Amino acid sequence: MRRVQYIIAVILLNALFFSSTLAQTRGGGSKIKTIIIDAGHGGTDPGARGRYSTEAQITLEISLKLEQELKTLLPDTRIVMTRTTDVFHNVREKAAIANSQGGDLFVCIHVNAAPPIRHKEFLRYKTVTYYTGKGKKRKKHTRKEPVYRTWTTPNPRKGTSSYVFAADRSDEKASGILDDERFESASEVEDVPDPSSPEAVIKSRLWSQKFFKGSVRFASIIETEFTEVGRPSLGVLQRNEKGIWVLQATNMPAVLIETGFITNQEEEDYLNSDSGQKEMVEAIAKAVVKYKTLVDAPRSSNLDSSTTSKNSKSTPLPSKPVRNTEKPIAVMPSSTKKSL
Repeated sequence: MRRVQYIIAVILLNALFFSSTLAQTRGGGSKIKTIIIDAGHGGTDPGARGRYSTEAQITLEISLKLEQELKTLLPDTRIVMTRTTDVFHNVREKAAIANSQGGDLFVCIHVNAAPPIRHKEFLRYKTVTYYTGKGKKRKKHTRKEPVYRTWTTPNPRKGTSSYVFAADRSDEKASGILDDERFESASEVEDVPDPSSPEAVIKSRLWSQKFFKGSVRFASIIETEFTEVGRPSLGVLQRNEKGIWVLQATNMPAVLIETGFITNQEEEDYLNSDSGQKEMVEAIAKAVVKYKTLVDAPRSSNLDSSTTSKNSKSTPLPSKPVRNTEKPIAVMPSSTKKSL
């Protein structure tokens, strides 16, 4: 019975996908009519903390500037913000806002963080006294134990990265996630459903057909634009064992952009400066425009990733998920960092 239900669900989803695509083709006009901008964290959830600023503050400032930039560059496109003030929405509410507003593209702005580097230096040995036995058999002993000095220094990690949701969660991809490298609050992450369940298979199929390739392509353009302005890029990364909910539950291509490391003093200063925010906003806005142009181009124009590369001096866009050549900054739900 479950298999019959599963087959019926797959058929219905394929029909829905085909009819949606056909309607877009017949309807004409842009395929990206509504863009959702999500400023990460906010309100009671400040996100990552730097020396003098918070992630929630920086993401809101960048998102508001991005809203204005996109309204200027794309006057016929509707721009929807998940928040415009310092308020808190949980991640399910954010995804609900994006879906209810009929979003065609989801742009989530975040700031990264890395734990301090721990150092340990041997100083000397000390004599420690201890006893064994009881009563008349009690004996006194001594032993030498090392004494260390420990301290931490700020993590110098820097650069941008763009996350997409990995629908299939294979063991190979999941192995790239290390739970000790990134601070993230539990409210931002959710367990990905069992990939062998019929529901997950259906979701994976729909995601890969309709949204996943678009997400990777958009993320690749974003990171290319960052490198064009001189920002170091950690690349396009995937989340697997623990899913970023706003990427997992939004019914559209979706990318979470880590604009830099607030735990790096140089990057925190950059992300708080007018010039730094302007540079990031312009890079993201250019990426949105390029992606929109790519999506809206008729197939006969052969405007594919290689053509885009030649015209924009960008690297070719991958047709498959980018494998993690750099170690991704992974989520640590129990840490002090953030909620998406």
